[in-house]
Amino acid sequence: MDFGFSETQRDVQQLARKILGEQVSAETLAQYDEFAAERFDRGLWQQLADAGLLGVAIDQAHGGMGLGFFELALLVEEAGRVVAPLPLIPHAVSAALAIQQFGSEAQRAALLPGAADGSLQLSAALAETNNDNPARPSAVQAVVDGAGYRLNGIKTCVPYARGATAILASAAAPEGTIAVLIDPVAAGVRFSDVSYTTYEPLVEMALDEVMIDADAVLAGPEQGAAVMQWTAERTTAALCAHQLGVTDVAMRMTASYTAEREQFGVPVATFQAVGHRAANCFIDVECLRLNSYQAVSLLDAGNDATTEVQIAKVWAGDVGHRVSYAAQHLHGGTGIDRDYPLWRFCLWARHNEVMLGGSARQLSALGERIAAGEAYCR
Repeated sequence: MDFGFSETQRDVQQLARKILGEQVSAETLAQYDEFAAERFDRGLWQQLADAGLLGVAIDQAHGGMGLGFFELALLVEEAGRVVAPLPLIPHAVSAALAIQQFGSEAQRAALLPGAADGSLQLSAALAETNNDNPARPSAVQAVVDGAGYRLNGIKTCVPYARGATAILASAAAPEGTIAVLIDPVAAGVRFSDVSYTTYEPLVEMALDEVMIDADAVLAGPEQGAAVMQWTAERTTAALCAHQLGVTDVAMRMTASYTAEREQFGVPVATFQAVGHRAANCFIDVECLRLNSYQAVSLLDAGNDATTEVQIAKVWAGDVGHRVSYAAQHLHGGTGIDRDYPLWRFCLWARHNEVMLGGSARQLSALGERIAAGEAYCR
C-alpha cells in the first residue's frame, strides 16, 4: 500500500511552495514588524487565488478546485514554512469549509465563489475569554427575534475581522448553541484592536443587540454545537499543519547553521551534545508530521478524528516549545538577532503553542476520554 502523497497532492504542495517561497522573505516580512503596516499581503493573496489555491477545497460548482481538506492542510503547512502574512486558516479552513459543509445553497452561492477567487475575505470568531470551545459559547448570548436572533456579548482574538465580508461565530441560545454569519459592519458590531506578538490584525469583537436574520444563520440549536465542533477540529488540525511547517524550517535552519559554524576548527554539529539536540528536534518534527497527517487524513475522509486531533494538538504544542528552545540554544546569540530569520519562526512556534492551549490540559481531556472508553487510537 502506498502511503505517500498522490500526484495531485504533490502538485498542490509544490505550487504552494513555489509561490510562497518566491514572494515571502525576511525583507518582505519586515515591513509588518511593530505594526508598521497591516500584516496582510494582498498581492500574494491574489496570486494564490489566481493559481486556484484559495479554493483548493471549495467545490468546483462554486469556482474551486474541488479537492479536499488534506490538500488544504498542505497549503497551510507551506504557509507555515514562510510564516506568510495571510489569513489562510480563518478564511479557508474555519469559515469557508463550514459554509460549504453546512450552509444553505444561498449562503454557499453568495460567499464561496468570492472566497475562491480572492474577491472577498472570511473570518471566524472561535474564542471567548477563558473559553476556547466554540461548541459551548458562554460570553455571547442569543435571544430569538422573529425568524432570527439578537446577539450580545464579546468574542476575543478575532483575526482579520475588519476586512471580512462575514465572520463565523457561535452563540448560546435558549435551546442550544447556534452558528451564525456576522456582518462586520452591521449595527451594534464594534471592534477593539488587540496587539499580539505576531503582528497579526486581531480584534476583540463586541456585539450589542446585533440582529441576525434567518438567512445569516448557518446552523440552529439542533445542529449548532456539532457544526462548531466540526469547525474547531479542522481549525485545530490546520494549526498543527502550520506548526509543522514552522518547526520544520526552524529545525533545518539550525542543522544548517551548526554544520557551518566552527569552533576549535571544526563544525559545532560534530560535537556530540549538539548532534543529539539537533537529532531530537528532527525526531520531534517527524512525530508531529505523522500525527498531524493522521488527523488531517481522517478528517479529510469524513471519519471521526477527535482523538487524533487531540493527540496532534499535544504534539504541536510540545514540539513548538522544544524546537524553539533548542534552535535558540544551538544558534547562541545569533538566534535572537532580528537581522537573522530564526526569531520569526521561534516566535510563531510559541504563538501556535499558546493558540492550541496547554498540553497538560489537552492530555487531561484526552485521559478523561480514554477512561470513559471514548478514545481509541487507530
